[in-house]
Amino acid sequence: MGAFCIMVDLFVERVLVKNNKDQDELDTEREIVLRLQNRILMLFFASAACESCQRFAPTLNDFFKRLTDEFYVDRAAQLVLLYIGLDQSEEQQDSFLKELPKTCLFLAYEDPYRRQLEAMFNVEELPTVVVLRPDCSILTPNAVEEILCLGPRCYRNWQEAAEMIDRSFMMSEDFEGTSMCSLRDPVRRLKYKVEDEKQKKSKKKSRGWLGGGGEAAEVDGGGSPW
Repeated sequence: MGAFCIMVDLFVERVLVKNNKDQDELDTEREIVLRLQNRILMLFFASAACESCQRFAPTLNDFFKRLTDEFYVDRAAQLVLLYIGLDQSEEQQDSFLKELPKTCLFLAYEDPYRRQLEAMFNVEELPTVVVLRPDCSILTPNAVEEILCLGPRCYRNWQEAAEMIDRSFMMSEDFEGTSMCSLRDPVRRLKYKVEDEKQKKSKKKSRGWLGGGGEAAEVDGGGSPW
């Protein structure tokens, strides 16, 4: 069973709800696979009754939009935001959801899994943003301060730490058609690595032809996607 399968196992037989006007539901394994595969998952634990959560919500909203909204970026980041409401009433949860991006997901108020996730990830303070790799291992137990300090720049750190496949390397039709436990994923990773090594060797040869003395400092050609 591949890494993507582990992510889906966390939400198997659960219903994820879209924070749009119709509150569309993702209630099949295929829908959840397509939404979560090869993505970093942010679990946002908060409550409308929490003043700190209220203050943090606009920052998180802006953070997520700048990474996923095509108004800001050419290609959306491989990032999913899931609100785990610890509200005292459904009205409170509905009110707080209005402060969050329309593209985020949430668990319904009546779903007891909200509290199970709170215990599973040892949430002791609000707000908390647990950041998970695609295999569900924890990248950071609470990214609130990191988001406040670095803004969208911290996504690059998460992406590198997760050793994720860059979706820009994949054709769009390949991405849509890739199964959750695709056998082609390791091949893509290998190809990406081989091409990267070729580029490094080419740079070294170029330095040699130029006759530079000493070893040149390695330059990160990745650059920021924002």
